[in-house]
Amino acid sequence: MADRLFRFGVVAASAADAGQWAGLARRAEDLGYATFLTPDTLNTLPPLLALSAAASATTTIGLGTFVLAVPYRRPEQLAWEVAGVNFLSGGRFELGLGAGRPDARADCARLGVPFGGYDERIRRLEEVIRQVRKWPAVGSSAPGPSPRVLIAAAGARMLGFAARNADTVAVALDATTPEDGLAEPVRLLRLASDDFDRLEISTGLHVVGDEVPPWLARQLGPDVPEDSIAVLRGTPREMADRLLRRRDAYQASYITVNAMFADRLAPVVELLAGK
Repeated sequence: MADRLFRFGVVAASAADAGQWAGLARRAEDLGYATFLTPDTLNTLPPLLALSAAASATTTIGLGTFVLAVPYRRPEQLAWEVAGVNFLSGGRFELGLGAGRPDARADCARLGVPFGGYDERIRRLEEVIRQVRKWPAVGSSAPGPSPRVLIAAAGARMLGFAARNADTVAVALDATTPEDGLAEPVRLLRLASDDFDRLEISTGLHVVGDEVPPWLARQLGPDVPEDSIAVLRGTPREMADRLLRRRDAYQASYITVNAMFADRLAPVVELLAGK
């Protein structure tokens, strides 16, 4: 990723019905997004099933988890299912992983699986990656082509792990973080990686434009600064220039956005994707 060309992903969690879900995936593809992504919570669609459905409705867009909570599934089970989704999507699958957000503990309780301590979850994450990379391809006894691996990371230890094991690192920052808050995570990634130039660095947008739905405004709270890493405002050219400056300063080239803002960000995608 030495050239750090821009990629853009749409994060979608649910839909009114299967037809609308397929339509969301097709719309993201038509708008020029590189990936169609889905989270992993018990209040949203089961991610690997949802992405299999999206694969059948699309032809070129990448499909990824954003991100799977590793405590939910045995590594071997997950590797098997990942191989299947990668096959069904024609190799378009990208595996996003995380050690488990804080509220994943409640989901683990509902699933009847242990959440585990931080060390245990890091070991589970490492084992998932190992199993995925050695699992046989569908219909073969030999390992299949491994999907790209994205790891969501925030603290120093997780950033170090991601730098050594991921293709893409999604830097998980609070919406109240100003733009220069990327400096320290990127410094830690550079220190931990043997080949920093190969790493793709991802940041997420919570809001695009000036209009924010009331429920989202309540979720974000009143303390989001104008230069928040998660907010992008202005004309398409102004927004594109801000992302260009962010890439120049912090090497962040993979930008994800909530599906509700996919159309609003589309002119920026047209200006920057693949450049």
